[in-house]
Amino acid sequence: MKSRSDNDPIRMRLKGLVLDPTSNLPIVILRDEESRLFLPIWVGVFEANAIALHMEEIDAPRPMTHDLLKNSLESLGAEVSRILISDLKDNTFYASIFLRSHNRQEVTLDSRPSDAIALAIRTKAPIFVLRSVLEKAQAFAISSAVQDEDLLKKWLDEADPEDLGKYKM
Repeated sequence: MKSRSDNDPIRMRLKGLVLDPTSNLPIVILRDEESRLFLPIWVGVFEANAIALHMEEIDAPRPMTHDLLKNSLESLGAEVSRILISDLKDNTFYASIFLRSHNRQEVTLDSRPSDAIALAIRTKAPIFVLRSVLEKAQAFAISSAVQDEDLLKKWLDEADPEDLGKYKM
């Protein structure tokens, strides 16, 4: 049986988008369904708007940046195979977008997590986070006996962005 390491990627899903009650900055909440870990990532207002529009299934009158990128990739015969949030340094998250070209060659692009997430949800690509990032960011677990929203609200009220990896623009 394979042991888990800090470099093991954990599949996450976009749980939601909330406002930090202290700073009024948007926070993307990723959730690992297996162990019920939640990872908050503070993001910029424009990136949060791009994510929210897609979550709410609102079509913009003209393609937004992430829609343009998705359409460009599709036109070139490439697809987003996955995204990976790979590091947290000095309160800044780092991510990569993995593209697979028409000839099955893989290309990796450096990205901000918010842009990677916005593209992943548009392309239905899986989102992964390294275990070491979850540990550095102090991701928290929820017991199945507690309602997610109640605990999330309580946690946000008490969260200190400096301790949790506030996303820098």
